[in-house]
Amino acid sequence: MTAPFRVVDTSAWIEWLTGSVLGKRLSDALPDKPYCVVPTIVQLELSKWLVREVGEEKADEVIAYTQKCRVVPMDTTIALLAADLHREHKLATADAIVYATARNQDADLLTCDRHFEGLPNVVFFPKTSHA
Repeated sequence: MTAPFRVVDTSAWIEWLTGSVLGKRLSDALPDKPYCVVPTIVQLELSKWLVREVGEEKADEVIAYTQKCRVVPMDTTIALLAADLHREHKLATADAIVYATARNQDADLLTCDRHFEGLPNVVFFPKTSHA
């Protein structure tokens, strides 16, 4: 059984937003807004990428969309869990925060980031040379 809530990692958001072949493949796995959990670190990463790649106006639109989802700020519980997950799985800090948020919210994680491959409650769409 899959979790009712899903965190969409920055990598999956970018693939979907760019309309890549991979983004089209994973679009059916994207949750509806009420079931989409957005860690604030994903908002930060998305905003940075969007402003650089498509401009501030589009960045504002996408961030406004994420705000209609369940936005979860990092708190002490998530921070300490992220530290544990960082040590246990050798995740980068931002990745550990995203994964900790998913675990904290009883959500699975939709990602294209190979660092998460094989971890529990991860829905992984690998990037290939064809995507």
